[in-house]
Amino acid sequence: MCSSKSFIPRSADAAFMSENLKANTEYAKKLKTMLKLRREPVAVKLIKEGESYPNGPVQPQSQISHCQAVFRASRGECFKLPFEAHNCHVGTAVLGMNETPAKAASGEFHAGVGIHDSVASAKKMIDERLLIPFKTVGEVVCPLKDADFVPDAVVMIDIPERLYWVIGMMTAEKGGRANFSTAPFQCACEDVVAYPIVSKAPNISLGCFGCRKRTDMASDELACGIPFFLIPGYVSRLEKYSEGPLANAKRD
Repeated sequence: MCSSKSFIPRSADAAFMSENLKANTEYAKKLKTMLKLRREPVAVKLIKEGESYPNGPVQPQSQISHCQAVFRASRGECFKLPFEAHNCHVGTAVLGMNETPAKAASGEFHAGVGIHDSVASAKKMIDERLLIPFKTVGEVVCPLKDADFVPDAVVMIDIPERLYWVIGMMTAEKGGRANFSTAPFQCACEDVVAYPIVSKAPNISLGCFGCRKRTDMASDELACGIPFFLIPGYVSRLEKYSEGPLANAKRD
């Protein structure tokens, strides 16, 4: 049994490591080392109807938001979060757990913050979100190094120099330019989880009002979400970069 504050993964004993855990532990170690990440890369797995939760993570004693779970996981905590464990139902709507609450769907809720000029402009932001297209009942959010499962997305939170390298990995094979989608709200739920899962491409977010109000997101931090299926190739490319661009670039 584990708790969100004292999670001891099976990686503590290599003899008992599953293939998923072994791979994820190695990916996390390499990402953190080569990118000089200050936080742990975070694994997010959405739980579909009828699907079981992975063993290990446990439900917190009180409700939290998805963004709080992501940022706390970047500091080492591990969460099992069925729908009833969440206290932000705008975020869970993006993740496929419920319909968007009426005041959010109309634009009234977000317009009330004062960032948008009108209810209509706030509604347009909500209307244009990229939502998970299948029904989910919850999620698991934990450090990638402790993920004994196949995540849907990996989230990294750090300063621009660290996350800049994702752009190189996105364009290395085919060239071109990288495009990102963001808004003043819903960084952790839409920008870096739902968007990468649905688009099958990484996305970088400047953060959002909610993250900067409810989490420990620092003023100099961005967030990046990567669909998990890209992680093995990205880690391999970073290893190639380690003796070249990573070694030659100006890094703090």
